[in-house]
Amino acid sequence: MKILVVYGSPHQKGSSYLLANEFIKGVQENHHEVTVFDVAHHHIAPCLGCDHCGMNGPCIQNDDMSQLRKDILDHDMIVFVTPLYYFGISAQLKAAIDRIYSFTMELSSMHKKTAFICAAWNSSQGTMDAVKMHYEALVDYMHFQDVGSILATGCGTPSMTLRSPFMEKAYQLGKSIR
Repeated sequence: MKILVVYGSPHQKGSSYLLANEFIKGVQENHHEVTVFDVAHHHIAPCLGCDHCGMNGPCIQNDDMSQLRKDILDHDMIVFVTPLYYFGISAQLKAAIDRIYSFTMELSSMHKKTAFICAAWNSSQGTMDAVKMHYEALVDYMHFQDVGSILATGCGTPSMTLRSPFMEKAYQLGKSIR
């Protein structure tokens, strides 16, 4: 299986990065092919809402989203990875997801597998409610097949994350991908 990890943190060595790497380690042990696309370190402009694409045509913007689009369509599974920022996904990942609008019709007919990895500093009950709901709505709308989520609370720093049970959970989620 070809798996695309869409990494949405501006911190290349942060908590969500560590969790993504554990997930990747698990999937690679099952001999899956993994590609990582770091949206925070590519140029992906926000959607203009111009509807030029009509949800099924080329976007009028000329940036790195054209490569991400190819990668998304070419892979069997998409893994969205983000830190939790004010109870939502990072702005960088949000911009990329919004730009999926330009190929919604094609992508939603493919029923791709997806997973979600999110790291948050806070460990209070309800911390992940809004971001979880956002991901579930995306899965439903796009006709994705969700294979699991890692909602890693109490993971505000790499050292906190390394000591958390979520490292093993991310690895096990990766190992479970068939």
